[in-house]
Amino acid sequence: MTKGPILIDLEGKEAAPGPDSAPPVPDPEMPVPPEGRAMQAVATLAARRPSRLARLFWGLLLTILGAVVSVAAWDFVTGLITRAPVLGYAVTGLISAFLLVLIVIALKELAAFSRLSRIDRLHRQAEEALGEEDLGKARAVVRDLTALYKGREDTRWGRDKLSDLQADQFDASALLGLAEVEVLAPLDAAAAREIEAAARQVATVTAVVPLAMADVVAALTANLRMIRRIAEIYGGRSGTLGSWRLARAVMTHLVATGAVAVGDDLIGSVAGGGVLSKISRRFGEGVVNGALTARVGVAAMEVCRPLPFTRGKRPSVTGLVKRALAGLFGRAA
Repeated sequence: MTKGPILIDLEGKEAAPGPDSAPPVPDPEMPVPPEGRAMQAVATLAARRPSRLARLFWGLLLTILGAVVSVAAWDFVTGLITRAPVLGYAVTGLISAFLLVLIVIALKELAAFSRLSRIDRLHRQAEEALGEEDLGKARAVVRDLTALYKGREDTRWGRDKLSDLQADQFDASALLGLAEVEVLAPLDAAAAREIEAAARQVATVTAVVPLAMADVVAALTANLRMIRRIAEIYGGRSGTLGSWRLARAVMTHLVATGAVAVGDDLIGSVAGGGVLSKISRRFGEGVVNGALTARVGVAAMEVCRPLPFTRGKRPSVTGLVKRALAGLFGRAA
């Protein structure tokens, strides 16, 4: 048995943590920072692509239902004609009118997809002209851009000015920059107003309405309407299917790039460490959802715009949020 104190050599071994290096004790009264859950749910829902098995299931189900409805309608009409010819022919006329309306809707959807494809093709050609510094391709893009907006009064002044000045441009970037500033500037301003209105609506509903899932429904509706309006502003008027396809493309891009995540400098400066989130979590969530809606709007501008942002200034998400929410939560803050 040893007598006296025992000394243990800790050299070369990891020392035990002391009070100075211990992590801080979490404060249960500290509010959880807003996360923008409504917009994250909307982005995930819109960007989700159904599996091949699910597409096959729904395709077969719709085909079977269509066949059943068609056969039932045929039997109903033929039997009605046999029993009451006048009434049977009247119902036949109604069904024919309904089918004609369906054909018109299908044609409008096809035309909407064609317009979106035209703008997307113009955007790719502009990027190729800029990448290759090809003046010939840039002039072709400007010619197609002028034809796209021919007859629109809000671009008449810009198209006339572009026609007067384009002969003085001798490189692709200068020519496309001139077209961007002169023709697309009023359209960019209109699209920015749509983004601000959508961000304001989403923020208000999130902050005011306490019902579960109400903020998700409001955010989804407002974002789909905003994307459709932005497409219409840039000349790509889309139907129902076109709007959903466009929204899925925008949301997929945002999810892939992580732009719907909270915690970067934008969201932190807007609401994450602001006064609103400390006063009311609902207010903080509203501001974050509004900021994420603005991000979706800017991404929709980049997708729907026939020319990429070069000389024209890309809208700042922070500036859009500040203008959209100016005075909305000012009294609360």
